[in-house]
Parts: sequence; structure tokens; C-alpha cells
Amino acid sequence: EFLPKHRARRRQAREGAGGAGHHEGASSDEELPPTELGEFQKSKDNVLEDSRKVFEDVHADFCDIRKILLKFQEWKEKFPDSYCDAYISFCLPKLLNPLIRVQLISWNPLEQNPTELEEMPWFRAIEEFSDAENVSESK
Repeated sequence: EFLPKHRARRRQAREGAGGAGHHEGASSDEELPPTELGEFQKSKDNVLEDSRKVFEDVHADFCDIRKILLKFQEWKEKFPDSYCDAYISFCLPKLLNPLIRVQLISWNPLEQNPTELEEMPWFRAIEEFSDAENVSESK
């Protein structure tokens, strides 16, 4: 039977340790030794802690997606020509990208009961903004 060297070593280690916790046919590529798992968790916690600090010195009106979109909505209602000339619909993805990425750092779609993207506050804010834009365009 052909097994890559790293898989063969893991299989021998499991068999020597009694093979507890592994089911035949399941991939062992993602299995990490406890020391590496601890290091990974520590690194992950550091990244999450740093991500909370990213916008701590930013005015609240400019680090909340809903508030930012509200300002653009006001601009569109008060100065529609200027808003249109600025191609805001093309700029918004780049503008909101860093804010959304910070909120997605801790999101894991593979966990047991992941939060759906559609349920996240930033997604709802963008959806509401898009709906408001579509309503104002139809007028």
C-alpha cells in the first residue's frame, strides 16, 4: 500500500499510541500535535486581540459600516449629481473592505454552527443600503 512518508509516520505513531481519536478513512493531514495546537491557538488569540485594536483610535462614525453607508445615503439624497459623478457604487467595496475583513477574522465557516454571512450586521447594513438605493433609483 502506498502512503506518503508523513502519513505513514503519523499512522505508526497512532498505532504505537493506541490509535485513539482517529477513524480509519478520515484525513490525518490536519491533525496537529498538542504543542503545535497550543502554539496555533496562542497565535490565533494574538491576532484576534490585535484585530480589536485596529480601529480603536478611529471616530465612531467612520468605523461602523452602517454609519458610513448612512452618510453616503445622505450624500446621494442631497447631491445626487455629485454622488453619481463620483462613481460611489464602484468605490464602496474598496472602502468597506478593511472594515469587513476585520469582522471576518474570527469567522470560521467550518465550525459546528457557523454564523451565516447573511446574518452578520455588516451584511445586513449593506443589504439595506442596496435596497434603499434600488428604491430611490426606481423613483
